[in-house]
Amino acid sequence: MTKIARRAACRCGQIRITCTGEPIRVSVCHCRECKTRSGSAFAAQVRFSAEQVRITGEDHARMWQFTGESGNTADFFFCSICGSGVWYRARPYHDAYAIPLGNFEPGHALVPDYSVFEERKEPWVSITGKAIEHYD
Repeated sequence: MTKIARRAACRCGQIRITCTGEPIRVSVCHCRECKTRSGSAFAAQVRFSAEQVRITGEDHARMWQFTGESGNTADFFFCSICGSGVWYRARPYHDAYAIPLGNFEPGHALVPDYSVFEERKEPWVSITGKAIEHYD
């Protein structure tokens, strides 16, 4: 059986990510940190287990670590050439890679199934779909 391979990259293409199989979760987050990280009203990301992810060009990646109100840390990786955010790993899920949905090549067929921090959602945003779980 052939596993599905989805490809993502930074804007300049120096960092490339191949993910095989199905993701753990495709999520939309409305928290302040994700809004700031994405530069938008929310962030959409795809989480894969570490063994499903292969990265090339990792030597171009730079890391910034953030500690949230909970005390948990997250390591954010971005391309040192074009500045694109390419993945992050957050505790307690440090064994998984979260990759921005917009970094995937067209045709990825990834659809959010989880929307979180909706009490912080911008009033004009609507995340719809029958399979989406909604959490405040």
